[in-house]
Amino acid sequence: MADQNVRNAGFTPSGIAGGSLASSMMSHEARSSGGGVPSGGPTSTLQGMGAKGTTHSSGFTSSGISGGSKASSMMSKEATSHGGGVPRGGTTSTVQSISMGGKGGRR
Repeated sequence: MADQNVRNAGFTPSGIAGGSLASSMMSHEARSSGGGVPSGGPTSTLQGMGAKGTTHSSGFTSSGISGGSKASSMMSKEATSHGGGVPRGGTTSTVQSISMGGKGGRR
């Protein structure tokens, strides 16, 4: 289900779907970073997972982040770099939210 949620948000094997949540996120992220979408950010991470269908196997599941997974490692690194918490709108929280069928931390 997590992979389908990511595709439903507009992150597809053929690219980001126009008029989708994904295109809105990409636009917001590009404006925030001066015109480009940074590697490792929410948009590029979700697009890579949407293209490959690897959301669930990476540990972002419909029921939460799997222990010992790539997602768990991402969450730990992000929390460490932000003083112990995972920021709303960051890569981990956005990918997890969309994996669960949400709209991410940005709107």
